[in-house]
Amino acid sequence: MEATLVRSPQVDLKKMVDLACEVIAPYGPIDTFAARNPWDGMGNKPFEEVARYLQEIRGIDMLPDDSSIQLARNQGKIDLNFLGESILEWLDKESLHIPQDVQQKYCWSRLFNEKQQLSYNKSDLENTVKRFSSLNLNHDDSIVKNHSQWLVNLGDSTVENELNYQMIKWCKLFLDKSQALWSMPFRKEGFYQAWKSLVIHDPTIESSVRKQFKGIPQDAEQALTDALNSLHISQDDVKGYLESHLLALPGWAGMMLWYSQQQSNAKELVMEYLAVRITLESVLVKPYLPLPTMRKEDNLIESLILSWLHWGNMPINEWSQLSSSEQEDRLVLANRFDLIVQRNLWLQAWEKTYEKHLKEKVLSKYKKGYNDRAISAQFVFCIDVRSEPFRRELEKAGPFETFGTAGFFGLPIETCELGSHHTHESLPVMNKPKVRVKETIADSELNQYTVRKEAIGLPSSSFKVLKQDLLSSLMLPEISGPWLTLKTLAQSFMPNYTDNAMRTFKEKGLRKPNVKLTLNHIDNPMKESEELPIGFTKEERVSYVYQALKTMGLTDNFAPLVVICGHGSRSVNNPYASSLDCGACGGASSEFNARVLASLCNLPQVREGLKDLDIQVPNETVFVAAEHITSMDELRWLYVPDLSESAKESFEQIQTILPVVSDEASAERVPKLPKVDMSLSNKNSEAKRRSADWSEVRPEWGLARNAAFIIGKRELTKNCNLDGRVFLQNYNWEQDRNGDILSSIIQGPVTVAQWINLQYYASTVVPHYYGSGNKTTQTITGGIGVMQGNGSDLLTGLPWQSVMQSDTEAYHEPIRLLVMIQSPRSYIVRLLDENPLFYQKVQNEWIRLASLDPNGKWESWS
Repeated sequence: MEATLVRSPQVDLKKMVDLACEVIAPYGPIDTFAARNPWDGMGNKPFEEVARYLQEIRGIDMLPDDSSIQLARNQGKIDLNFLGESILEWLDKESLHIPQDVQQKYCWSRLFNEKQQLSYNKSDLENTVKRFSSLNLNHDDSIVKNHSQWLVNLGDSTVENELNYQMIKWCKLFLDKSQALWSMPFRKEGFYQAWKSLVIHDPTIESSVRKQFKGIPQDAEQALTDALNSLHISQDDVKGYLESHLLALPGWAGMMLWYSQQQSNAKELVMEYLAVRITLESVLVKPYLPLPTMRKEDNLIESLILSWLHWGNMPINEWSQLSSSEQEDRLVLANRFDLIVQRNLWLQAWEKTYEKHLKEKVLSKYKKGYNDRAISAQFVFCIDVRSEPFRRELEKAGPFETFGTAGFFGLPIETCELGSHHTHESLPVMNKPKVRVKETIADSELNQYTVRKEAIGLPSSSFKVLKQDLLSSLMLPEISGPWLTLKTLAQSFMPNYTDNAMRTFKEKGLRKPNVKLTLNHIDNPMKESEELPIGFTKEERVSYVYQALKTMGLTDNFAPLVVICGHGSRSVNNPYASSLDCGACGGASSEFNARVLASLCNLPQVREGLKDLDIQVPNETVFVAAEHITSMDELRWLYVPDLSESAKESFEQIQTILPVVSDEASAERVPKLPKVDMSLSNKNSEAKRRSADWSEVRPEWGLARNAAFIIGKRELTKNCNLDGRVFLQNYNWEQDRNGDILSSIIQGPVTVAQWINLQYYASTVVPHYYGSGNKTTQTITGGIGVMQGNGSDLLTGLPWQSVMQSDTEAYHEPIRLLVMIQSPRSYIVRLLDENPLFYQKVQNEWIRLASLDPNGKWESWS
């Protein structure tokens, strides 16, 4: 009987599309690259279950491979005692009636591939196999593969290759950010309508095929319904069928999903994408229908029996002496203890070993009440793992105290720089801004600045216009060749000098005046309904500062100078430049947020308001803003108002020691980069060279090797060298009796850190699918992202060079984030009870959890 999809209340196609989107993540343009957890929508399922699903449907192995595990073992990063514990836990859950020593011996042999070569009689084996021919050992028969995938499994990839080629081509045209010479006709009518209007004229498709598109529906939802019906997809299989198509090109599908969430007129964009793709498939696959049934693996039982011969050291005659129930239990064990389970056990042991090492390091260095000297200045850094070494060197260099908090500093702002119409949402991507803050000056100064800015940008804008014009582009190489050759030579042989010269020329030419920030709310009766309010109300100014100070744990004992440090990176010719900036600021430097918070903290009315909330900021305390440039280990001043006498002394003291701090931070960080001349006495000069070199594929490691997130007092980690692997969030449980601060840290900074962690994880273990391949062979397409060559999926993860030490050795360790909270046990219980989403992440092994109580007891919750 034919299964059909009926357009009725029983089949809500829009809901099905929304549910199917859980298998992909929304990805924005690369110029605002922000870390995304590629499996965020599947977090309600256990990690191992998702790994099995992706393996079945797309052949994706989201667990570390054998070579990564072997390398970790060789480097002493996996304690076999933890592996043994994990094996026992797993076997207890399986509850099979097999002697424990037999089970353990079999599992250990498979984990270490200690294979025994035992001979056997083939006829005896065949007879044994026949006895269990009806035994059902399939993991999941509910997984739905689309028709083009089914053909691939049968050995014919023609349809899938053509389908992907067509979808990549149409997505590139539709999503192009004005880089194409001619933009896509009918684009404003939506993806489906534009494709429907143009596909009948597409010369890359045979005319006989094009004719079949002439009668397709005007409505995308109806077209999708018709396509599913023509392919005989049952109601129960619709969601799975849509998922399989989204996972075929998760980059392009993810970009469509992102746009559908950003633009009110593109809500149905994923529906349109699927309508186009499955309509194409229904036509391309028609000559192959009905699809042949794929033969199930006949030798599964045979391979499981042989596994007991090889890894269980059980000859066939010994096997035949077992009862049927004992044989069946052994077959079940062999089937369940597959490669996914084995690698997950190795991963758990790797993670537990890291936790053990971190625990030993923290507890051995922990000294309560470390702050026994007068503090000259306090620095507030982003929790970014790259801040940890710099903070450590600062505290060594003088009477300074550092704090860690999310780099957007709790400010839900959209920023707008001077002379620009472009705005940026400078906060975590899962949040939406509530206030716009602009840089302003007097109109007369603005006009002059705009003229200077346009004059300096004229050469590059003219070059772009000429390059995109059909006639002028033919002469452009002859005109620009000599100048670009000189520039390339200068950047190649004198990158530092050239970069400094160009920056100096631009800064002197621009002569950007001192700007004011729109901190006070501005009424705009003519504003659009969707436009954000400009500036903060009086209540908001006090509220945001109060929340920021409470979250970072700076509510008393203020130093004369408090430095709010945003952070950003510097690199040249790097499509992934924004991935090295602040992840909490939507893939941009957090310098704007730092200036806003410092400015707010200096306002007299804000300080008066803080008094009512029991935060007394001394009159002599002045807040300033700086930017921590991570690729150069430098601190650049952004906003320094008039200083009190004591603040001035602190500022001069900092100026004196900053070069030493930069040198020490570079001396620790730079040698970890590949191909560093270790004979260089000044590693900071090498850091600057890498930042300025256009051919450098690794200006810095970014957040590679991130592994843990510690929420606690600074005294807990102050004396520890955490090797730039830990996010450090200041937190004092004694000031958080109701748990609100801890809850906000978990929902905000921890979520961002987990996304970062899993993006690095995914780019390491599945680089061909969730990473973006080799930087040197990438193509920037449409101004929105990168591809390998000119016909691949849109690559949404990190490049090979961001996670790999060499072609064969990973630099990033693919382990899941460990969150350690310093608080009484009751706080953790309350947190898990009141935050079901976080509890779900811990329960399903997407994140690991540990705690340290006031008595110094470390407890693992995972």
